[in-house]
Amino acid sequence: MTLSFKEDHISQIPALMMLEKLGYTYLSPAEVMELRGGNTSNVLLEPILRNQLRNINTVQVSSQRTTVFSEQNISAGIEALRNLPMSEGYMTASQTAYDLLTAGKTLEQIVDGDKKSYVMQYIDWNNIEKNVFHVTEEFAVSRTGMTDTYRPDIVLFVNGIPLCVIECKRPDIKDSLKQAISQHLRNQKEDGIRSLYVYSALLLATNVNDVSYATTATPEKFWSKWTEQFADKNAEELYGYKLAEKVNEKYINPKLFSERYGYVKSYIEKKYDAPLTPSVQDTYIYNICRPERLLRLMYGFTLYDDGIKKVARYQQYFAVKKVMERVRNIEGGKRRGGVIWHTQGSGKSLTMVLLAQAILLDKSIKNPRIILVTDRTDLDRQITTTFRKCQVQVENATTGSVLVKLLESKTSTVITTIINKFETAVRGLKSPLTDPNIFVLIDEGHRSQYGEMGIKMNMALPNACFVAMTGTPLMKKEKSTATRFGGIIKPIYTVDQAVKDGAVVPLLYEGRMVPQKVHAETIDRYFERICEWMTDAQRTDMKKKFSRADQINQAEQRVYAIAWDISQHFSKNWQGSKFKAQLVAPRKRIAIMYKKFLDEIGLVSSEVLITSPDTREGEDIAFGETSNTELVFWKKMMDEHGTPKKYEQNIINRFKNSDKLEIIIVVDKLLTGFDEPKNTVLYLDRKLKDHTLLQAIARVNRVCDDKDFGYIVDYYGVFCNLQDALEIYTEFDKEDIDGTYTDIAEEVEKISQRHSDVWDIFKSVKNNNDLEAYGEVLRLDDIRNIFYEKLTDYTRTLKIALSSIDFYKTTSQEQIDRYKSDLAMFLKIRRAVQERYSDTICFSQYEGQIQKLIDTHIESGDVQVITDLVNIFDKEKFSEEVEKIVGKTAKADTIASRTAKYITESMDTDPAFFKKFSKMLEETIEEYKQGRISEAEYLKRAEDIMQKVLNHTDSEIPESLQNNNAGRAYFGLVLEVYKRVCQNVEDFDFTDIALITANKIDEIIKGHIIVDCFSNDRLIGTMKLELEDFLIDVIKKEYSVPLSFEDIDYIIDNSVDVASKWFR
Repeated sequence: MTLSFKEDHISQIPALMMLEKLGYTYLSPAEVMELRGGNTSNVLLEPILRNQLRNINTVQVSSQRTTVFSEQNISAGIEALRNLPMSEGYMTASQTAYDLLTAGKTLEQIVDGDKKSYVMQYIDWNNIEKNVFHVTEEFAVSRTGMTDTYRPDIVLFVNGIPLCVIECKRPDIKDSLKQAISQHLRNQKEDGIRSLYVYSALLLATNVNDVSYATTATPEKFWSKWTEQFADKNAEELYGYKLAEKVNEKYINPKLFSERYGYVKSYIEKKYDAPLTPSVQDTYIYNICRPERLLRLMYGFTLYDDGIKKVARYQQYFAVKKVMERVRNIEGGKRRGGVIWHTQGSGKSLTMVLLAQAILLDKSIKNPRIILVTDRTDLDRQITTTFRKCQVQVENATTGSVLVKLLESKTSTVITTIINKFETAVRGLKSPLTDPNIFVLIDEGHRSQYGEMGIKMNMALPNACFVAMTGTPLMKKEKSTATRFGGIIKPIYTVDQAVKDGAVVPLLYEGRMVPQKVHAETIDRYFERICEWMTDAQRTDMKKKFSRADQINQAEQRVYAIAWDISQHFSKNWQGSKFKAQLVAPRKRIAIMYKKFLDEIGLVSSEVLITSPDTREGEDIAFGETSNTELVFWKKMMDEHGTPKKYEQNIINRFKNSDKLEIIIVVDKLLTGFDEPKNTVLYLDRKLKDHTLLQAIARVNRVCDDKDFGYIVDYYGVFCNLQDALEIYTEFDKEDIDGTYTDIAEEVEKISQRHSDVWDIFKSVKNNNDLEAYGEVLRLDDIRNIFYEKLTDYTRTLKIALSSIDFYKTTSQEQIDRYKSDLAMFLKIRRAVQERYSDTICFSQYEGQIQKLIDTHIESGDVQVITDLVNIFDKEKFSEEVEKIVGKTAKADTIASRTAKYITESMDTDPAFFKKFSKMLEETIEEYKQGRISEAEYLKRAEDIMQKVLNHTDSEIPESLQNNNAGRAYFGLVLEVYKRVCQNVEDFDFTDIALITANKIDEIIKGHIIVDCFSNDRLIGTMKLELEDFLIDVIKKEYSVPLSFEDIDYIIDNSVDVASKWFR
C-alpha cells in the first residue's frame, strides 16, 4: 500500500476517527445542515441543545422536590446564547458566550405561584457523562456581510455548541502548520466567520507531524505546544500504553465514508494490517480534545486578561492540577503546599490567577481565602492588576492595618499585599488566624521566607497553606525553606523546556572590557595631600576602599567609553527596528551620568528610571551624602511628572509604546517583574549574582516577532557569577539549568560550516564569476528554497559574529573580509533570482535588521548589482533594470515572471484578455524549456507578450472599443462564449455580435452607476435583470445565439464583476 499524502487521507480522516474513539459521535455535513435548519448562518445545533437543556437542568423547588424549566425558558436560554453582543466587539461577545457557558443563564420561573430566579446550565460541568459530544467536518458557515461561506475542516460540539475548531493540513507542504494557523486567523477577520469562533474554547492547527493550539483570536506567535507531564515513569508508561491502544482500536464508521470514494475506506482499513504508531496529531487530540480534558481546560484554565482570551499552557495546567491534588487533604491541621518552579517568562502571574481560580472553584474547600504576597511594591501592583484584568475580585492591602482588617474579615476572598505588611499585622491581630482554608501564594516566596519577615508571616497564619512561585532555580541554601513549604512541586518547567516550546527566546552572552591605565604616581601624590591628617591605619583603609573595582568602574572616562560603545552597538544593530535595550548601572549617579553622555553622543535616545534619592537603591554602604546630581535630577522628574508613581508609569509607557525611547537606564528597578517583549539587549555595568542576576538577564528573553535571541552585553564581568549561580542549585540542577544561557562563542563557531553550506549548493559552478551559471543552478524551486534557508542561517550567524569582539580576535582579517564579500555576493544572487523568478522569500525574522547588517558590515564588492526594485509600469526604468541582467535567458525569465505576476494581479479586470496572454506566455516558456525555440526567440516572444499585456492591445478588439477599458473586457468575455457555443454554426459573425453585446452591456451598467452601487444588492439585482432581458430577447432570440442559462449567468456575473473593478 502506497502512503497517501492527501490532506483528507493523512490528517482529516485520522483525526475524525480518533475523535470518535474518544467518545464523539460523528455527524455528516448533511445531518448537521438538517440540525441547523438548512441555514449556514446558524452555528448551534438547536435540536440537540434544546434536548440537552431539558436533560441536564432541574429546578430545585425544595430539598425534597424538583421540577423542570419551562419550554419558554429553554427557548429564552437558547436565544441568550445565540444573540451575543457582536456589535460591542468580537472579544466582548466571546466573553459573554464564555460567561454564559461556564456560569449559566439566570431565568425567572413561576413555581407553585411564586416567581423565583433559577440558573440554567448549558453544560453539566460536574457530571461530564451527562453531556453529549459530536464531531462533524466541512462545516460551512456564512461569512459576515458576504454571500459565500468558509468551511473549517473539523468542528467539535458539546450539547450542540461548537467548542473546538480544527484545521488539517498535509505534512509534505512547506509551512503547512503556519497555513493552518493563518486560516484560523483569516476565519476570524471581520468579514469571516466570527459567529462560529465566538464560542470556541480551543483551536487546533495540525499537519499530522506538528500541532499547535490556541483559543479565540490568539495571534500566531502565541500559539502553543502541549507536552503531557507525569508524576513518575510508571504514569508515563501507562499513558503511552493507553494512547497506543486507542490509536490501534479498529473502529471504522461507515457513515464517515458514505460520501467518499470507495477506495478511501479500503485504504484506511489496510492501515490496521500492522500496529500503528501514534502520530503527533493523535497525541494532541488525545491530550486536549478528549471530552473531560476539553471541558476542564475550558472551565478552569481559560481566562480573559484585559480583553485577551487565554488558555493555559501545559506547564500551567499540570502545576495547578498537582497543587490541587496536594491541598485537598488536611494533615495535622493544615494543607500541604510547595514551591512551583516555572522559568521566568513562562506566565507565572497567570499561573497564580489560575491556581487561585481553582481553589475558589473547588467545592471540597469551604470558604477559602487567598493571600497573594510579593516582596516588592511594584510586583504587588503588577499581581493585583493581573487579577483584576482577569475578572478576579481582589482587595489590595496597602498598609499593615488594612491587611489586619482584611484578614479578620470573612468577606474578603482574595487579598494582595507585600510581605513587610505582616509585621504590623502580627501586632494588630487579636490572635493568630488558624483557619486551614487560608492559602498564601507567594511570588518568589522562598526568597521572602528568610529571617524575621518569614517568621512573622507564619506566626500570623500558623495553619495556612503556603505555595511559592519562582522563576529562578532554588539555591542550595534555600533548599530547607522549600522543604518547609512542602517541597518542590514536580514536574518543574525549565528554561530549556521554555526555549524548546518557544515560550522564551535563548540568551546570547558577551563580555566586554574597558582597558584602564592607572597613573599611580599622580594619584598617590594627591592622595597623600588629602589624607595627610589621617593615621597610617586610616590611610590604609581609605586606600583599600577607593581601590575597589566598584570605585574604579565609576570613573567618568570609563562611563563615557561605555556610553560610546553602547551607542554604536545599539545604533548599528537595532536602531530603526522595534527592539529596545535596558542598561543596568551601579549607582543612581552613574545612571544619570550615562544618560548625560548618551545624550551628548546623540546616537540613541534614553531615559533614567530610579527611585527617589532618599531610597538607597543600589547602595551597599551606609556612608556618604546623596549627590547633588541626584537631587537635581529628581526635582526635574517631579516637575515634569508630578509624582513618583506617575514618573515610573510614564517612563515605562514610553519604553513600551513609543519609538522615541530606545534605551531605559535603571539601577534596581525593572530587574524583576518587568515584561516587555521588545526588550532585547541588556547592557550590564553592575555587580549582580545568584537569583538577582538570573532574574535580570531574563528581562530580555520574552518572545516577540522577529526576535531570535536576547543579548546580554556585560561590561562589569558577571560571567563568573553567572557560572556560580548555575552551579549552586539542588540535586536536579544540572539537567534543569541546561539552556539558561548560550555563550556567543557557540554561535560564532558555526560560521565556517554555514559558510560552506551555502557554497556547497554551487559546487557545480565552474566559473565563480558566471552569474548565469548561478541562476541556472537555482532554476528549480526546491534548490532555491534550500539556498534561501542556508543563506538565512549564514546571515544570522555572521550578524552575531560581527557584533562580537572575540570574533575579530580569533579570526584573521582576510577571512572576515571573505565572509563579508561572500555574503554580499550571495545576497545579490538571492536578489537576482528573486527578480528573475519573481520569488518572495520569507525573511520575516530579519526584516529591519538585514539591511542594517548589509549597510554596517558589508562593503560593496566587485560583483555587479543585479537590479533595484522597480515598477513594471515604468517601462523605461524597467527596461534599464533588465539590461543590467546578464544573459538573454535571464532577461526573458525576468520579463516572463513579472508579466505573469501582472497578469495574475490584473485578471479580474479583463478575464478573457489576460487568460489569452497567460496561455501564450505559458506556451512560450514550455517551448523554450523543451528546446523548441532559441534563447533569442524566447526573449523576443517574452518582450512581445509583455508589451501587449502592458498596452492592453489585442488585434481582435474593435477600434471603437480601444479607449473603453470596461467595454473591451465585456467584448472579450462574450466573444469567448460565442466562439464556444457557435463553433458549429456556419456564417456566424462573432465579432459584430460580440461588439453589439459589449456596447449594450456597457450602456446598461453605466445607466446604474452611482456611488457605492456595487455594494447595493437591490441595484445590482435590477442591473442583472436588464442584462438578462437583453441577452434572452435580443441575443438569444433575434440573433439566434444558442446561449444556455448557464452561459447567460456567466456573462452577466463576470460583466458585473469586471465593472466593479473599473467603476470603483
